[in-house]
Amino acid sequence: MVFHSTYPSVPVLDQPIHETVLGRAGEFADRTALVDGVGGLSVTYGRLDAFSRRIAAALAASGLRKGDVLALYSPNTVAYPAVFHGAVRAGAVVTTVNSLATVEDLTRQLLDSRAGWIVTVSHFLDTARAAAEAAVPRGNPVREILVCDRADGHRSVLDLLACEDPEPQVDIDPVRDTAVLPYSSGTTGTPKGVELTHRNLSTNLLQIDALHHPGPGERILAVLPFFHIYGLTALMNHPLRCGSTVVVLPRFDLDQFLAAIAEHRVEGLFVAPPIVLALAKHPAVADHDLSSLRYIVSAAAPLDAGLAEACSRRLGLPPVRQAYGMTELSPGTHVVPLDAQDPPPGAVGRLLPSTELRIVGVTEDGDGAPRDLGVDEEGEILVRGPQVMKGTWAARTPPRRRSTPTAGCTPATWAASTPTAGCTSSTGSRNSSSTRATRSPPPSSRPSCSPTPTSPTPPSSGSPAPTAARCPRRSSCPGPARA
Repeated sequence: MVFHSTYPSVPVLDQPIHETVLGRAGEFADRTALVDGVGGLSVTYGRLDAFSRRIAAALAASGLRKGDVLALYSPNTVAYPAVFHGAVRAGAVVTTVNSLATVEDLTRQLLDSRAGWIVTVSHFLDTARAAAEAAVPRGNPVREILVCDRADGHRSVLDLLACEDPEPQVDIDPVRDTAVLPYSSGTTGTPKGVELTHRNLSTNLLQIDALHHPGPGERILAVLPFFHIYGLTALMNHPLRCGSTVVVLPRFDLDQFLAAIAEHRVEGLFVAPPIVLALAKHPAVADHDLSSLRYIVSAAAPLDAGLAEACSRRLGLPPVRQAYGMTELSPGTHVVPLDAQDPPPGAVGRLLPSTELRIVGVTEDGDGAPRDLGVDEEGEILVRGPQVMKGTWAARTPPRRRSTPTAGCTPATWAASTPTAGCTSSTGSRNSSSTRATRSPPPSSRPSCSPTPTSPTPPSSGSPAPTAARCPRRSSCPGPARA
């Protein structure tokens, strides 16, 4: 059976991601968009929008053209959103790079993505230079390495802000044009580029809005990395779309993290289970005033229900919410709403609007057609919706890049919307999974995930065409949003 979201469908948002996120920057012009949680530097919405436009103009003036790939290799900084949105405004595909990448890791990603530009920070320059040099004899020269701060011999993003060239007018097709290219391998295999279009990212923000919409000025702490699709969507793009204030930390350091909450009166946390563990157990928590916190959402890995309860009890907060998704899904498919009354412990939430899910049984060797399962039956999940990726990246062959969709990620039509029961949870191990839809589910764990086809279901008239993704056995990828 097909499980449908209980929420009204949202329209597919065919809009460039920079417009979806910063389109209301003029309305929030004087509000603080970003705060450096360490140094205290702040950036208003008006300046963020202006900076992204100047960066776009400078990149275009430097020769960047639509479809060129820019590698953004940086920890979280207040410059990261301006660089990201400036690059996509100029028509670039941004490939986000893990800030812990080695020379070999970065070289591999530069070669596979065919990135011609790198934006980094001075602390990462040695790795960036070595990777760029290693890519040259293998046919991928990097045109320029820029830095977000200052470094001898390299242009700074700060210099780009003075560019007087006109803003580029790029014809972006939100349906087909890739905006971001994160790399994901799940728990096994070589990382693969995941093509997420402007439509994927923009529509997923609209889907999330239905279940969680932080208000203007609401303070969100961004400690999880922006290079990860979870951080990019939940900690950068979504709060900025809503006019919230994002307090930015470059990495997780417990004392720094706790001090930032207290100093900046942070209201919302989007974290991963290890941070929930620290909040529940570490003695340093008692030394800081965390009374401004109103809610915590955990994702990126399974969260034990007992640990979640211990955290919320210690901080005097409502139950820790969970969310679920994966890089290939932009990333969100499920979230426990903040206004949910007594959500089932361990549940990863309800389906986002315009999202469908099937739970299927498969034979041990994976052969044979999948059999649909029902409520309280364990199996593997198939997801369909407008947030499903365009496909996986195939390194371009000059003069044109060719994108090869992952097997089975083909257009499909919507089924007629019908209500479903309850939340979704999953249980399983690293290399196998079992998932169920339940009314009172057990604690969640990580499913396996790799896109493959679903069977089409009867269309409803006038509905948009999403793609389908299957999460089969032995191709693991912990949700939500493992980069």
